[in-house]
Amino acid sequence: AMRSRSEVDATLKTAKLNSEELLEVVHCLSFSPQAGECYLLQLEPGLCAELEAGRSLVIRGEKDEQAVLCSKDKTYDMKIADTSNMLLFISGCKTPEQLSADQASCNIIHSQIAGFSNNYWELRRCQPKLKKLRKLLAEDPYEGPDSQKDQTLTFSKYTTEDLLSLIQASEEEILHQLQVMDACKIEGYWRILEFDYEMKLLNHVAQLIDSESWSLSKVPLRNCLEELGSLEPKEMIERILLSFGRKYIDDAGEVYFEMNEDKICRAIAQMLLQNAVKFNLSEFQEVWQQSVPEGMTTRLDQLKGLALVDKTSRPETIFLLKVEDLSEDNQERFNSLFSIREKWTEVDITPYILDLCAEKQTVGALLTKYARSSMQNGVKVYNSRRPIS
Repeated sequence: AMRSRSEVDATLKTAKLNSEELLEVVHCLSFSPQAGECYLLQLEPGLCAELEAGRSLVIRGEKDEQAVLCSKDKTYDMKIADTSNMLLFISGCKTPEQLSADQASCNIIHSQIAGFSNNYWELRRCQPKLKKLRKLLAEDPYEGPDSQKDQTLTFSKYTTEDLLSLIQASEEEILHQLQVMDACKIEGYWRILEFDYEMKLLNHVAQLIDSESWSLSKVPLRNCLEELGSLEPKEMIERILLSFGRKYIDDAGEVYFEMNEDKICRAIAQMLLQNAVKFNLSEFQEVWQQSVPEGMTTRLDQLKGLALVDKTSRPETIFLLKVEDLSEDNQERFNSLFSIREKWTEVDITPYILDLCAEKQTVGALLTKYARSSMQNGVKVYNSRRPIS
């Protein structure tokens, strides 16, 4: 039954509240028969604007994964935050400010509660979880047109839609990572090239550049396709040029590539290092320089996040350590690094933790949280905050 004004006043008196100190208008609440628990999502203004503009937000994650929410270009961790008071949802509810301004309001408003909640989902911007993307595409890398495996129907195939349903990242972040990985679409499926096949293609191009005495900054696409098209599919020749060069068009409308020295030197270093546990540093540098195309200069800073130099061994050595092989979890990443090396300089560790930095977070802040600093021979070094087993 709806309350009368006299019943409201009697309730206020029982509660020992002075009606003169309250607004004239009273809300009398009752639960709607359809009232049920609601789910609340707290959005920052940018995400709210996305929804208001008619765009979608997507929750991604398989059953064994912590859910994330993705916009077109960002990823957010979802955490439940409890509230001390129950939150009630009332259709057309007026705030005290609106009631004060609306003198014509009747002094009792009967409202039905449409829903309730005592928690809400809190969003926190996070790094996209892209390690799984590399893992999925690495299941069956493309080994070339003659591969027996590709002629069976059993290899793993992933379309863009498949990846969007499996990877906890926004569409733009996934497409950007595919570009970073030099993935390409073959017959509608995303593939990465098997490393040995990639190096075979690169070697064909490097030998052609050398035999034709082309400038590394002006490699003609048309000539490459004509000369190498009989050896490998033309789309693979263009793919390797895109992976290791920058495409541009000259004034005459001809397509050329400016080859990327650092990327080519880095790939050749990986080829040399992947078959050795450790390599004598000076010997490696000599072999490496001899292995790259004429006119290119090798430098150790081309190997950031790929290989690590051990300056404590005699003679000094170098070994393969790829950042993409390390965990995406911050603590697990630091545990791995400190089990490989007890003490790190900031210069050495930065390439291996830079990708963990969230928006506006610095390497220094990460080191402060997960490592302890000390001075060693006048140089600041970092070691683990916890014992490493």
